Amino acid sequence: MTRPMTRIEAKFAQLHESGKKAFVTYIMAGDPDVETSLEVMRGLPDAGVDVIELGLPFTDPMADGPTIQLAGQRALDGGMTLEKTLDMARAFREGDNETPIVLMGYYNPIYSRGVDTFLKDATEAGIDGLIIVDLPPEEDSELCIPAQEAGMNFIRLATPTTDDKRLPKVLQNTSGFVYYVSITGITGAAAAQATDVAPEVARIKASTDLPVIVGFGIRTPESSKEIAAVADGCVVGSAIVSEIAAGKPVSEVLEFVKGLADGAHSA
Repeated sequence: MTRPMTRIEAKFAQLHESGKKAFVTYIMAGDPDVETSLEVMRGLPDAGVDVIELGLPFTDPMADGPTIQLAGQRALDGGMTLEKTLDMARAFREGDNETPIVLMGYYNPIYSRGVDTFLKDATEAGIDGLIIVDLPPEEDSELCIPAQEAGMNFIRLATPTTDDKRLPKVLQNTSGFVYYVSITGITGAAAAQATDVAPEVARIKASTDLPVIVGFGIRTPESSKEIAAVADGCVVGSAIVSEIAAGKPVSEVLEFVKGLADGAHSA
């Protein structure tokens, strides 16, 4: 029996059918506080966001640059937890049952909760996929395979250092989409260049039918358009988190997001 499509798979099928690229955004749950981040989250679909990555704050976010690290710290200082992050997803789902939510973070909070309990709670809260940056493919039995069995996508990161020998391992249990990290290093660093990204996306697509979405180093509608043009879509995180950190009103943050979304969708 074939399993039903996840919201992520349905969204990409719909985008593919209409010939559009995907625009994915990242926000940190609970930054600067629960109310504000939920208000931003609720406004993202109308601003043109196709998939929402919801950051799970963690005390030791080794893969994140200063912008995301500080956002996580602000959220933790405000008392944000895994439970409250799932509550945020539940609250979002009350008004939106279509936009896919990908929970992005580290394994420790999930491990502490217990994988089975977490998957049950996360599925019930309306989480569609996971990006857990510190779980390599060698540890797929920990969370990746149980998550897929629970009907959730497990999205893997590929980077410029993922060579042809490593790539099949990275792709083997990935589902939903592949997240290509356009630059080596931490989030929020250098600007992504379409000329560097295009051959890498082509190389990954030669090994998988999954959509390849590019993130890191995208801050403007122009770069959003350029990167989306050479991939199946793009992800923006640090640039949006910076707008929130600057204390901009939610309406201005969403206006900024809309500009980026328009860029990606015009690719």
